[in-house]
Amino acid sequence: MASFYTQQEKNIKRTYLLFSAFLVLIIGIGWIFSYVFNSQYILYFAVIFSALSSFISYWYSDKIALSMSRAIPVKSKEENPYLWNMVENLCITAGLPMPKLYIIPESQINAFATGRNPQNAAIAVTEGALSKLENEELEGVLAHELSHIGNRDILVSTIAVVLAGIISILADFFLRMTFWSRGNRDNNDIFKLIGIALAILAPIGATLIQLAISRKREFLADATGALLTRYPEGLANALEKIQKDESPMQVASDATAHLWINNPFKNKMSGFHKLFMTHPPIEERIKILRGMNIN
Repeated sequence: MASFYTQQEKNIKRTYLLFSAFLVLIIGIGWIFSYVFNSQYILYFAVIFSALSSFISYWYSDKIALSMSRAIPVKSKEENPYLWNMVENLCITAGLPMPKLYIIPESQINAFATGRNPQNAAIAVTEGALSKLENEELEGVLAHELSHIGNRDILVSTIAVVLAGIISILADFFLRMTFWSRGNRDNNDIFKLIGIALAILAPIGATLIQLAISRKREFLADATGALLTRYPEGLANALEKIQKDESPMQVASDATAHLWINNPFKNKMSGFHKLFMTHPPIEERIKILRGMNIN
């Protein structure tokens, strides 16, 4: 279980790096456009906007992710004793506090964890996962999500949802300013081109940040989840069912795709979605799980 703990420090560092990269990117774009339009107010706006966005991302990104997924809270054990008891028992084994539980009214088998730390975490599970998975399979999925909480993956991945969206919105805003504003005739055309290029490339950069923090963490969460249940076959079987499940996900979004245990776009992914896959191949994950030797 060493990786369960050593990964925490790495993910905390990644969080600070993510915030730093976001601040530098937004302020950099603001500086370019302040030069293009000869207005310092744009730079001031970029600084204030980036600081405010970082604050909102840290404190409210989990609520935004849950709201985007239309998750319904399970407020007490009486509402869903099956799910509550299973998560509670896994938390005792893992030495983690009980997270808030949510159910997403979707038929696709899927789940995700979110929150800024183990004391303020949440797990959301689809109705499809509750109805289509056997006990050991659902336990494997929940252990995987609890591993994300224990590894401190949740803060990094949840913040990425908000920051990526903000960068895309801001880039679109700057592009509109460039095309619809006459600006200052004395502006340097080279800086205009740089500004346009930054505005176009910023959303791609935000997506690449999501990819960088997503793929490796899934392998680690699979492994630590299997160690938690002592039964890798449970999660492997669940992943097989997830792979075969063709139910669509109505709340699927590019901004939140990396949060789920498997990409919610499934086999209907477009060329763009395939280009920016947020998860490793599910066949590879199953192979690794079935190759684990847990005594």
